[in-house]
Amino acid sequence: MKKKAIWNGETLAESDDLVNVEGNYYFPESSINKEFFQPSDTETMCPWKGMANYYSIKAGGKENTDAAWYYADPKEAASK
Repeated sequence: MKKKAIWNGETLAESDDLVNVEGNYYFPESSINKEFFQPSDTETMCPWKGMANYYSIKAGGKENTDAAWYYADPKEAASK
């Protein structure tokens, strides 16, 4: 079943191939509408997932800072 991420009336991502890690659903990069995602300088480190990089989302005239994140190179434990 296809899932959508919608914010401020805009579809940010849509896919039927989500991954669930610790209760968080991750959309594949190919499914996001990149026009709404602005790279952020924010990074955080998870001991078992690895380095998280962030995007701020701009849609419908509003901004949600560091609202989306991804693991460009997840640690092996999180890749399973």
